Amino acid sequence: MRTTLSLDPDVAALLERARRQRKTKLRTIVNEALRKGLELMTAPTHRRTDYRTRGVDLGRCLVGSLDDVAEALGLAEGESFR
Repeated sequence: MRTTLSLDPDVAALLERARRQRKTKLRTIVNEALRKGLELMTAPTHRRTDYRTRGVDLGRCLVGSLDDVAEALGLAEGESFR
């Protein structure tokens, strides 16, 4: 297929550098770069795995009830927290 591309200057410079290093035609470098880039762009994304932590038995609660925050703070810090 024959087409016309408008390249950004930095992309054109990278293509030219690769062409000179490999001593090959521009079309070969462009086709190879497009193949590799399109493979990366269309590849399925990596699935994230769930992170799990193990439960640890901390023993019984040292405070009677954590439902009443004022009571829990009073036991932990004394009545001076107010």
